[in-house]
Amino acid sequence: MDAFAISITLGLSVNTSKKLEYIIPGLYFGFFQALMPLVGYFTGALFADKKGQFDHWIAFIVLGFIGSKMIIESFSQKKEKINNDPFNAGKMLVLAIATSIDALMVGVTLAFFSINIITAITIIGLITFIISVCGVKIGLLFGERFKSKAEFIGGVVLLLLGMKIIVEH
Repeated sequence: MDAFAISITLGLSVNTSKKLEYIIPGLYFGFFQALMPLVGYFTGALFADKKGQFDHWIAFIVLGFIGSKMIIESFSQKKEKINNDPFNAGKMLVLAIATSIDALMVGVTLAFFSINIITAITIIGLITFIISVCGVKIGLLFGERFKSKAEFIGGVVLLLLGMKIIVEH
């Protein structure tokens, strides 16, 4: 759901009709949502105690920083922003890791059950890919209607996701 919400945010902040760009968040989010449970599955409880102490803070700081930056940029008087590519590889990598940290613990949990990990991560990755692509499209549709407020709304969504992670922990 975090990947879906951020995909909507990315769609809100983009003004493109390039078909290929719709799948970029799906590829990043789907890959990392599948990779993290796999890593967690094989590492098991080795780092479980230590990870639980700071993972929520990392996600909160990353989402808070990106969300705040988007809100500040939404008030910018510049019509053309430099490097405002929401699908920038660096930005996508950070978002994908931030939203998939909790999936690491899912993998640790899956290690305690008799489960085919390859089937599980394939399903997780495919579903995340699909909902992320749909999220970008939904965001793009709403972004066209609310152009001036889209980046602000996207930033608020990221801040709220960061706060949700802290509250739920």
